[in-house]
Amino acid sequence: MLRVTSPARVPDRCAGGGAPGLACRLPPQSFFLVSAVFHYLGPSLAVLLFNRVSVLGVAWLRIVTAALVFAVWRRPWRLASRLDRRGLRVLLALGAVLAGMNSLFYLAIGRLPLSTVGAIEFLGTVGLAALGVRTRRNAAALALTTAGVAVITQIRITGQPLGFVFAFGNCVLFMLYVILGHKIANTGQSRADTGGIDRLGASMLIAAVVVSPAGLTGAVAAFSHPLLLLAGAGVGVCSSVIPYVTDQLAMARLPRATFALMLALLPMFATLTGAVVLQQIPTPPDLIGIALVITGVAAHQATRPQERS
Repeated sequence: MLRVTSPARVPDRCAGGGAPGLACRLPPQSFFLVSAVFHYLGPSLAVLLFNRVSVLGVAWLRIVTAALVFAVWRRPWRLASRLDRRGLRVLLALGAVLAGMNSLFYLAIGRLPLSTVGAIEFLGTVGLAALGVRTRRNAAALALTTAGVAVITQIRITGQPLGFVFAFGNCVLFMLYVILGHKIANTGQSRADTGGIDRLGASMLIAAVVVSPAGLTGAVAAFSHPLLLLAGAGVGVCSSVIPYVTDQLAMARLPRATFALMLALLPMFATLTGAVVLQQIPTPPDLIGIALVITGVAAHQATRPQERS
């Protein structure tokens, strides 16, 4: 059974002597912003593929492409000799979560608007942020961001009931992704440790194995169309390589509750992306919601190292 624990503190990979690398010179929030931008580029490409490839086939292309990229880049199988049984269990759990989360997310957006699925996905992170609230200021920040997301998304329980089952299932798994992702991001104790990115790569290989029985058959249609394969590869890089790597870089330096609260920015990015790319101009309530989210995130105060979770 998966046990959720909160370490006493988050190891500071950027502390200590030596010249800091690029990851230490940039603020951790910058990695999250990159992740947020690519978080919606991937689904946009995926929706375009749904007419030619089954939903689970697109999920398979996404996960397997990401697994191949990590295999070539990080060769994560080298971790096997360095991990204890507990570490292997965490990787297996994260791999299963990645396979299920990505599949349920695509099954949900195949039936419901992306903004609705994104709003439901955020519900789990509200709980994680609430667990990390230590002060009245942070409680107020959480209330502001939650109100802002509610105004932006205006969730209405209509449409296909099965879509909401998939969306809420994705919400639970997304919360587990944040918990497990934060755990592997902070397993190493020094800058020399390859850290969460290698562990992420190993988990993605596991996810590719887990998703294959359900998704491989649906992806066969793309094998004889190079453009479809290229689009599927683009989905994998945009959705499961760039954002997950930058998540790891942010998680390694941010408390889990702070990272969870920053995820409130995702619906805001969806609204702004719609305005820029799709010419879907935000309404006055959208602008009010965006202002509330920005105010809440700006007001949040990171806990001190000994309070991080």
